[in-house]
Amino acid sequence: MTVKIAVTGKSGSGKTTITRALQKVLKEKFPDKTILLFDNDLSGELAHTFGKDIRNTIYGIRSGKHEYKTGIPQHMTKQEYIEWALEDIIVPIEENVDIIVSWLSGVKDCRCPITEQLNSALQKLFERYDFVIFDCEFDLKYLMQLVDTNIEQTLIVANPTVESVVLAGRIYEYSAKYAIGGNIGVMINKATDSDMSDIYKLAKDSDMDILGATPYDKNLAEGSLTRDSEIVKDAVKQLYLRLNLPQ
Repeated sequence: MTVKIAVTGKSGSGKTTITRALQKVLKEKFPDKTILLFDNDLSGELAHTFGKDIRNTIYGIRSGKHEYKTGIPQHMTKQEYIEWALEDIIVPIEENVDIIVSWLSGVKDCRCPITEQLNSALQKLFERYDFVIFDCEFDLKYLMQLVDTNIEQTLIVANPTVESVVLAGRIYEYSAKYAIGGNIGVMINKATDSDMSDIYKLAKDSDMDILGATPYDKNLAEGSLTRDSEIVKDAVKQLYLRLNLPQ
């Protein structure tokens, strides 16, 4: 069974850093399991952290602008073609870890056949992996415009400010109906030693669960293209123990 985890939040909150840390934690815990990183953020930043400038995207397939690495096989149905095209844009990152970039998502109200064909092809693709981690553009609603899929755990990343937690509340509201069993909560990123009682009270008053916090890492603040942080990874490792995920 494929376990799907979504990391959502405002741009600049640290979603990509948390996604990278989560991928490393899963790799350490389950070295033989396969992981698909799904870059659903319009910036494509997740791929850049691996030194990959990925131009071939799911949107490129949808729009007919994708340049294929090989010739297109003959005598395929349109559905087979879409599935083959997705294979063409998957990029290996390391052993048992791949990445695919979506870029723009279509609108579900569109009755174009490719909308349903992509939806079916992506669901089939996910089933090949043990874990799929989505680095989302803002909330789950944007992801669901591309593919209907159940999410086992959703992490909303927020900074330790009232403004950021208020925005997390909006993301929580938009995303909750897509999270299986209500497994959705807020993770405070870039936490310092300052008093966060107001932050926790605001989250509680808004019926949001704060799952944990990751410490501020000054090395990331100074600019790290890879978004690697042992401090954040250790915090995510502790958080993982409290999530409803395979242990």
